[in-house]
Amino acid sequence: MYRFRSAMLAFSLGILMAGPATADVLLIDNVKSAPGMDTPRPGMNMDSVRAKYGNPVREHPAVSTSGDPLHPPITRWDYNGYSVFFEHDLVLHSVIDSSGTN
Repeated sequence: MYRFRSAMLAFSLGILMAGPATADVLLIDNVKSAPGMDTPRPGMNMDSVRAKYGNPVREHPAVSTSGDPLHPPITRWDYNGYSVFFEHDLVLHSVIDSSGTN
C-alpha cells in the first residue's frame, strides 16, 4: 500500500510540475469566412481560373515530395488579397490573405 501511495504522489507531483500544455495555432481565413470576395472555387481548372480572374501576380512552381500518385504536385498562384492552391490543374482551396503580404 505504501508503494502505491508513493507512486501516486510522485505521479501527481510530476503532472503538477509539468504545467499546462501549450500549442501554436495556425489561422487561415478560408473563402467561406469572406463571402463577399469572389475567388476561384474548388474543382475549377487553371485555364478557367486564368480566364475568369486574369493572370496571377505570382505563380509558384509546383511542389511534390515525390513523383508518385500519392503525392501529387501542388501549385500556388498569388492574386491581390488571396492565393489559389491547385492539385495538378484543379483548384483545391482559395485562401484569403489576411496579413497583407503573400
